[in-house]
Amino acid sequence: ANYGPNPICKGCLSCSKDNGCIRCQQKLFFFLRREGMRQYGECLHSCPSGYYGLRTPDMNRCSRCRIENCDSCFSRDFCTKCKTGFYSHRGRCFRGCPSGFAALEELMECVEGCEVGQWSEWGTCSRNNKTCGFKWGLETRTRQIVKKPAKDTIPCPTIAESRRCKMAMRHCPGGKWRRPAKTRDKKKKKKNLMERAQKQHSIILATDKTSQ
Repeated sequence: ANYGPNPICKGCLSCSKDNGCIRCQQKLFFFLRREGMRQYGECLHSCPSGYYGLRTPDMNRCSRCRIENCDSCFSRDFCTKCKTGFYSHRGRCFRGCPSGFAALEELMECVEGCEVGQWSEWGTCSRNNKTCGFKWGLETRTRQIVKKPAKDTIPCPTIAESRRCKMAMRHCPGGKWRRPAKTRDKKKKKKNLMERAQKQHSIILATDKTSQ
């Protein structure tokens, strides 16, 4: 029978002009569709988005998924596919994956990520493998990979980082400290000028004595 614009009695064992299907054929699912203030029954081969098929001895029904932002579910409390923009994780839907899990974009799922340990203490400030002789150096700290990710495509976070530090000892004990090259060049230039000035002064004095 056909009541109104839609074949609402298709697949029905019993049907009402006002309420559509009341009972469905054995393999079909009964779905109660709501449109504004009106509701009517349909018999479907598979349940629509947001519902799952619940088989019972009396009659198979489409039951609503109780998981927020779920598109399709296996049972009322376990989502198998989330709505667009949400990641599936252990039957739930999330905007972002929980701590310790990474987002697999192609499947929109949260999988076990790379787990790392705590940072170590900052190491000794050094430069060129020396802990003295310079004003500034670098210090490094590290952390270990505790658990590798299930997928090789998921990168691990940084396991080593360095930062600038000030040397505890600028001058090495017992070592001869050398001035920077620029300072040495200035000192040498000044010394040469002094030597040249003294030499010219000596020549002038010698010339004055000869003329006398």
